[in-house]
Amino acid sequence: MLRKSKFTHFLVFMAPALTLIMIFVVYPSIATISGSFRTEDGKWTLKNYLEVFKSSELINFEGFSRGFPLGALIHNLIWIAIHLPLTTSLGLILAVILRRAKGGNLLKSFIFLGMVMPMIVGGVMVRFMFDGNIGVVNAFLRLFGIEGKTWTAYPETALFSLIFGSVWLWTGFSMILYSAGIETIPKDFYEAASLDGAGPVRIFFSITLPLLKPITIVVVTMTLLWELKIFDIVYVATMGGPGGSSNVLALQMYNYAFRELDMGKASVIAVILTGSTLLASIPLLKSASEVS
Repeated sequence: MLRKSKFTHFLVFMAPALTLIMIFVVYPSIATISGSFRTEDGKWTLKNYLEVFKSSELINFEGFSRGFPLGALIHNLIWIAIHLPLTTSLGLILAVILRRAKGGNLLKSFIFLGMVMPMIVGGVMVRFMFDGNIGVVNAFLRLFGIEGKTWTAYPETALFSLIFGSVWLWTGFSMILYSAGIETIPKDFYEAASLDGAGPVRIFFSITLPLLKPITIVVVTMTLLWELKIFDIVYVATMGGPGGSSNVLALQMYNYAFRELDMGKASVIAVILTGSTLLASIPLLKSASEVS
């Protein structure tokens, strides 16, 4: 009787949250998966998947020999390959260096500013950073006698401009998490290592880095999820151009849904993104289960 009463109380307290999850998560997910297998007249088919995977907008095989665009999926993979190691390693290095540096907290605040800034504003900043006339990147290059250009206006440099421009917008996230993680490491470990004659490099690789493994898993997973669903920076800075050379999956989904009004193809991209994010979350879920 007591167990039944507890279960009833549990359902009462969980009902609002479960209702919202069903309405805004479960139902839309089922509707999206169903829509990806349906035509406009409601017939079940694989046509949407075949058209999306055959189209050069997802993977442009000709681009591998001619250059950009390579397709939205390949662009996302390039974004991950460059942005993920850069932001993760920079965040860790900055957290270690600024831990006891004079004015470290002020510098951390400046770096973290990229995280609290709306990504739409970040996209505008990235666009002007690489502008040929007023961009800070070209101003820096001119110091060395190098004449720049509007980097986002050329197919071969547009995607890389967005990737490197977005590094500052996300590095603050990894830096703050690593900073918090370093503070949890007992100081006795460092003192014992110093007494044994270990230098800063040995201490970093033998103590700091191994003990930050749970933080690294969180940082890598969250960064990967952000890179998979990247949209606003690309939309504001280049609209996926020029010629689709900086297009990404989320923007392609938007184009299918609201420009071509093809909800079937848009649902296919949504399913691809959902599956990718679920796969990317597996390491984090495993880590959480090990801790518990």
